[in-house]
Amino acid sequence: MRSPKTALSAALGLGLAAALAAAAPVSAASPSGHTSSHQSTRASIAAYTGSAAEKADTKAFFDAVMKSAMAKMKAHPGLKSVTVTYDASAAPTFKSQISESASIWNGAVQNVKLQEGSGGDFQYKEGNDPRGSYASTDGHGKGFVFLDYQQNQEYNSTRVTAHETGHVLGLPDHYEGPCSELMSGGGPGTSCQNTQPDANERAQVDQLWANGLKRH
Repeated sequence: MRSPKTALSAALGLGLAAALAAAAPVSAASPSGHTSSHQSTRASIAAYTGSAAEKADTKAFFDAVMKSAMAKMKAHPGLKSVTVTYDASAAPTFKSQISESASIWNGAVQNVKLQEGSGGDFQYKEGNDPRGSYASTDGHGKGFVFLDYQQNQEYNSTRVTAHETGHVLGLPDHYEGPCSELMSGGGPGTSCQNTQPDANERAQVDQLWANGLKRH
């Protein structure tokens, strides 16, 4: 999630082929003791624009999640919805926001469900990064969502995490949209407190994961 001047990296495909830029500032008080020589600042975040390589990396993240989901469907062909598991153990600061984000999406869509599990189809991580928050891969077929402390101090944490999870589910950013659109991210500014996807966003996710990916 980002404002037009706050570029964070995270790109996920809308459908299986498209790679779209995405990202997410986080908000909740940054706990004391979190320091890094690479800590992000307003200037470094604003200067970060992302690159083709980073977009490819975040597409690889979505592909990794989708590959895991398709393997589950192959093992259980009768399933009507896909369960995507996540591991939040490496992001303890945001444990409640991650849990709430999963609940928001689970209550909003029918064809895919999020569930916490050790290892997971993807992980959440936390720390300091001059790029801000982003989605990426670990180079071994696993994806992760990184939540940055600096942004954590500026934006609504649940909105950010739910927004980022929207990318996990295949939605692109739409920064030009109003606060009522979850995927407008930081576009509406730090005053935006909406944490819910709108009807169009919910429909898009259900379409992407329709009938347990049987069309794939």
